[in-house]
Amino acid sequence: MPNRTTATLATLLVASLIPLALPTATADAAPAKHGDDFNGDGYRDYAYSSFSAKGGGGVSVVFGTATGPGTTQQRITQSSAGVPGTDEANDTFGEVRAAADFDGDGYGDLAVAATGENNSQGAVTILWGSASGLSTGTTLPNKNPGSHNAMGRDLAAGDFNGDGKQDLAVINEAMTYIYRGPFKRSGTTGTVTKLDKTTSFYATALISGKVNGDSKSDLAIIGDVAGRDYVASDVWFIKGGTSSLTPGSTLRLESQSGEGGGAERGGDGVIADFNKDGYGDIAVGTSIYSKQQGRVSVWYGASGGPSRTTRLTQASSGVAGSPENYDQFGSDVSAGDVNGDGYADLAVGVRDEAIDGKDNAGGVHVFKGRASGLSGTGSQWFARNTPGVPGPLRAYEQFGGLVRLRDTNGDGKADLYVSAVGDVRLPGSASGITTTGATDYNEVPVNGFLQ
Repeated sequence: MPNRTTATLATLLVASLIPLALPTATADAAPAKHGDDFNGDGYRDYAYSSFSAKGGGGVSVVFGTATGPGTTQQRITQSSAGVPGTDEANDTFGEVRAAADFDGDGYGDLAVAATGENNSQGAVTILWGSASGLSTGTTLPNKNPGSHNAMGRDLAAGDFNGDGKQDLAVINEAMTYIYRGPFKRSGTTGTVTKLDKTTSFYATALISGKVNGDSKSDLAIIGDVAGRDYVASDVWFIKGGTSSLTPGSTLRLESQSGEGGGAERGGDGVIADFNKDGYGDIAVGTSIYSKQQGRVSVWYGASGGPSRTTRLTQASSGVAGSPENYDQFGSDVSAGDVNGDGYADLAVGVRDEAIDGKDNAGGVHVFKGRASGLSGTGSQWFARNTPGVPGPLRAYEQFGGLVRLRDTNGDGKADLYVSAVGDVRLPGSASGITTTGATDYNEVPVNGFLQ
């Protein structure tokens, strides 16, 4: 899935990376098991946007260990040796990211956007993995250069033609370009194709995953739709294929009356198999729904592409709390199997939930996957005032502004990471997410737990 961006909530005091020599990819190298294992040690690593000396942005990496996030870190900016470009104010280098083993050498790599680069023309750089982590980079060719096109507004990696090589989808001027792998450090790639609707559709977010059960990754493109007297958001399904991607059906997410244009309507989402039927399901959060009460639309996968739809809100049966204007339920979503039962579960952030008189305190719902799909039955709720969650309840913290489900210790159960003032990890267990063993990363912020 794409990386939604949030500002780092504390200054990361680490030295800039000193690149080491990189191994050359060999023909018999096996692709990395995890696209975000940048140093090839078998543990997933964690990249997030951070600061730079001149305000252009950067990427920080916390390396994974057998027990989760470790203490070894590195930080990369456009001032780091071997990284193309220059650290300039407002480049936003690192705010959008996608991880995959793009050159198939056994190390995860990281595609990084700088949408403000060159008068907001934008740029995408691949930072290459190695035994020492990420180092040096290669800039992708821009197939649609132009001021304010913001190349890299969103990114999504996947094997869209099923050839075993990772491809990259890139938004550039509200259209989507598919760069075919393999990617080479010389800057060459496979063919590049464009996906664009004939109607007014402005791509804002990308989600990749396997929806129809074949061996190829599919793509879901979220976009704004502007009419004469309404504004709306859609998700457009694109089927992966050996020779080309095939445009499929479209689901209307939200619609409001009024003149076209204005702020983005669409949200962001994930693809995961919530009902364990072998087909990936598309879940998209749209926090603008009903005066920003927010909701999540679940578009269930099938052999012919996505079909039936379920909508989740804080009014759904079994869900804690109640919908209120400006709660922004669905402000972020993430999928993972929190209890090891084989069904994907869904974490949903409610970043502006007011709790005990604290405005914008925020919280997170966890919805359990089952054969019938997602519902409020058995869902869990976590906020700072939940017993066992570390840290005090604060106004304006927006706990749940960014949520990630990741199996960080290899026990087969995804842990819940919540970005806030001091990022929090709540472990997965056979009964779901638990506060037993909860960790508050006050000293080492890891918000943006990769992708």
